[in-house]
Amino acid sequence: MNIQFQYPQAFWALALVPIFALVFAGYLFWKRRAAKRIGDPILVKELTKNHSSAKTFIKFFLVLLAFGLGCIAVANPRKQDASTMEVRKGIDLVIALDVSNSMLATDVPPSRLQRAKAFILKLTEDMPDNRVGLVLFAGNAYLQMPLTFDRSAVQLFVTTAQPAAIPVQGTAIGEALDRSRMAFGDESGKYKAVVLITDGETHDENAAAAAQLLAQNGVMINTVGIGSAEGSAITDTAGNTKKDASGSEVISKLNEPLLQQLASSTNGLYVHLQNISEGAKDISTQLATIEKTALGDSSLFTYKTFYTWLALPMLLLLLIEIFIPDRKKIKK
Repeated sequence: MNIQFQYPQAFWALALVPIFALVFAGYLFWKRRAAKRIGDPILVKELTKNHSSAKTFIKFFLVLLAFGLGCIAVANPRKQDASTMEVRKGIDLVIALDVSNSMLATDVPPSRLQRAKAFILKLTEDMPDNRVGLVLFAGNAYLQMPLTFDRSAVQLFVTTAQPAAIPVQGTAIGEALDRSRMAFGDESGKYKAVVLITDGETHDENAAAAAQLLAQNGVMINTVGIGSAEGSAITDTAGNTKKDASGSEVISKLNEPLLQQLASSTNGLYVHLQNISEGAKDISTQLATIEKTALGDSSLFTYKTFYTWLALPMLLLLLIEIFIPDRKKIKK
């Protein structure tokens, strides 16, 4: 039946079953010792002649069985309804977005970062059949969103991405590519691609090695450069211009050669982002050359649950236990 459990951690409660059994055995042992302390065995037998030890065992067994069924019910056994599964043919795409302070430069209005965000939303809108993941990076890189079909999640994580999300500043492209590779899991690189969006202003010596590792795994890297060759001053979120040790304004320039090298090393495409629609079309056309595979959208599954099949017998057992007396029938 391909049954799975939504909350398998509930099975840990079944470890209480032997504990309850030991407690019950200890209780019976204590009762016997207490009866012996009373003294006269004939008197004890007369006082307890209406008590049924067998019914006591039955009542305890029913409660223990009801507890076990309850634990399994809480684990929520369920089965996927295959009729509600949406199967799409697409690829797994990880977008690595630079959120360093240099992306706040305004040589690309309203800013490099805002232009990059608009590009991502347009690109993912044009490719609804692909699963999308998001890596944010500056001085470090983090997987912000695992692979998903959920475009509302993509919009949420992309629109809220800011330099403050990464405490260490810099442009760690190599680490961003490594995080992108790990986001794909242990599967082969077939049907997978990375889109790296940055101004490329970095001296990261690990970038080429990370790109080479992705290429060996069959993953295509497409790079999107944002900025201008002339560059622009960098301002932080408070509007303050960044200056060097001599007091001169720091100018951030687009590093196209690095991005072109990373793309060409994996048979990818480099795009200098100027027009959002054209850039998204160029990248989506390049991604369309990758062989697609059937991807099940588990976020759209519905499930048939079977916990009631366990909860109802559990309640029935408890009701039976309540109405079973622990006294023997007295023959008149």
